[in-house]
Amino acid sequence: MSAPLILAVPSKGRLQENAERFFARSGLELVKPRGARDYRGAIAGFDGVEIAYLSAAEITAQLGQGAVHLGVTGEDLVREMIPDADRAVVFIDQLGFGFANVAVAVPQAWIDVRNMADLDDVATAFRLKHERKMRLATKYANLTRGFFADHGIVDYRIVESSGATEAAPAAGTAEMIVDITTTGATLAANGLKIVDDGIILRSQASFVAARAASWDAARRETARLLLDRIAAQKRAHGYREVRTRFAGLSETLLNAAREQFGVAAPFGGPTSSGMLTLHCPPKHVHALASFLREHGAEAVSVAALDYVYARDNALFARLTAELDRSVPRGNP
Repeated sequence: MSAPLILAVPSKGRLQENAERFFARSGLELVKPRGARDYRGAIAGFDGVEIAYLSAAEITAQLGQGAVHLGVTGEDLVREMIPDADRAVVFIDQLGFGFANVAVAVPQAWIDVRNMADLDDVATAFRLKHERKMRLATKYANLTRGFFADHGIVDYRIVESSGATEAAPAAGTAEMIVDITTTGATLAANGLKIVDDGIILRSQASFVAARAASWDAARRETARLLLDRIAAQKRAHGYREVRTRFAGLSETLLNAAREQFGVAAPFGGPTSSGMLTLHCPPKHVHALASFLREHGAEAVSVAALDYVYARDNALFARLTAELDRSVPRGNP
């Protein structure tokens, strides 16, 4: 029996709950056969995958080392913890949860600081006046250095943030910060504001593959089957099935519907009986139903889709294309 493909998921909290729901929507139920306290699991009815329950930071580290094949973690952690992340991992897909921004924040009292150029001026003036560089508290040192370098800002120094980063300016341990935020409310409560062009990264939970993991033929096939289900659910989420039948259906009418509403006809054009099945983006469903009735339809049914399988799997194609560009291989 070949070694399993290892999929790392968050071990606790809202990230774990969201990850489990994400996989469940694709018909991939994560289970712990040896009990709820176990840190290893499986996918019910799906062979060849071992689930590793780890913290988000541990998942990121394991992906960087190639010790797991796939993982669910925040893009912010990947880009902070793994140098030159795109050479070490493949971002397969964004998962639609765990949203947060890594942002530059300064005291609200700095009314003249609206953007990074203003911050550069203030940093230079601060150094000349105080004969030291402004202090910046953050847990995102690597992202900060890259972002500040892109803006040509050098008159600052990073200080370690071991506690609540947003409290550093009020405590007098730093003049400004780089921190992660979802709504900005905590920053505002601490008398801070986000610089207008100071969003370093708009992050969310991502499905990530390790380039350095051992991707033999068996594991690639397992990944294909896994991603096939995820892609089918994602494709279904983007459409509603619209069905109708009437004598006036024609290719001309179908082409008009394609142009106006972005519909697809996965099973071909109208049949000899006038039956037609369309896949329509949710935002256009009601307009499409009106359009069809205006052209002769007596009834139009609309249904949600669970899965839409296609010959091509964009997620697996992305993974294999990136892996085939990769040189390093490891042994998880």
